[in-house]
Amino acid sequence: MAVDITLIVNAGSSSLKLQLFNQEAESFWKSSINWSPQTQTIGDLQKLFAEQLTKELGAPIAINQIDAVGHRIVHGGDNFNGAVVIDARVKTELLQLRRLAPLHNGAALNVIEALELLLPGVWQAAAFDTSFHRNLPVEASTYALPLEWRERGLHRFGFHGLSHGAIARRFPKHKLISAHLGAGCSLAVIKNGHCIDTTMGYTPLDGLVMASRSGSVDPGILLELLAQGVTAAELEEGLQKRSGLLGLSGRSGDMQELRQLAMAGNADANLAIAVFQQQLLKAIGAGFALLGGLDVLALTGGIGEHDQVLRQWLRGRLQLLGTAQIAIISANEELEIYQQITALR
Repeated sequence: MAVDITLIVNAGSSSLKLQLFNQEAESFWKSSINWSPQTQTIGDLQKLFAEQLTKELGAPIAINQIDAVGHRIVHGGDNFNGAVVIDARVKTELLQLRRLAPLHNGAALNVIEALELLLPGVWQAAAFDTSFHRNLPVEASTYALPLEWRERGLHRFGFHGLSHGAIARRFPKHKLISAHLGAGCSLAVIKNGHCIDTTMGYTPLDGLVMASRSGSVDPGILLELLAQGVTAAELEEGLQKRSGLLGLSGRSGDMQELRQLAMAGNADANLAIAVFQQQLLKAIGAGFALLGGLDVLALTGGIGEHDQVLRQWLRGRLQLLGTAQIAIISANEELEIYQQITALR
């Protein structure tokens, strides 16, 4: 089936990214919008999309040139191992997964509903961050929990798979660590194109220090907070939205802002950067050990691509690992989504 224009929507934790692709798989327009109180409802999003697309394509009637929409879905659970056409059943299952990725899946569902209203009848499909990690070795995906808990489906999923998978295809025969460092951060340890371990787990809250997410913490701390009367809802809000770089600095979850504060002598900003870097270095070292060496460390995402101070720091620290190449890769999850959903048509 011929496609005139395909709209790709990437609903992240901090922003909403849009791209338009033509029939030749060429991207000819892109936009990025930060989440705000004005982008919270389905009605807000429908209005936003109408304004953005009309501005690009011309009169409202030109929006009808769009005949396919692709979405990034962060958590696909156990039932989605590849891209799927979105229908009522898919939306119901995504709604059930919403609590496992509250910063992502809920927003993506709102986006789907808004575009169904704006573009009634237009074919929509989803690609999943979890798909790339679906064949994790059992020793990497299994938690040391009682069997009756593990039988509830509690295991490591891994995330940022659209980003890590695209990088893996660039280095198909290498010992590779892919580091997606942005508002969300994760490492994927990749050997000959296959992920053998990753830092995020059952949810995208696990692993490295992130902008507002805690990353890995001692479960005993959470038990202690519950014992002190903190509710489950308060735990979720604190861990998802008030931890990470923001929680450490008390000022910002943006690494660029923290660099500026640190240069001005702000001790909390320096601490936030130091904790971030230590956890990152530990994860890289673990990946090196699992791979038995390292050919390429690929940095992507806002921090990975643009933080030159971090890059130089890593080069200095990683000299002990031999001749590993540090590659800076521009994240283009939208192209990956386009390719995956186009294969369904």
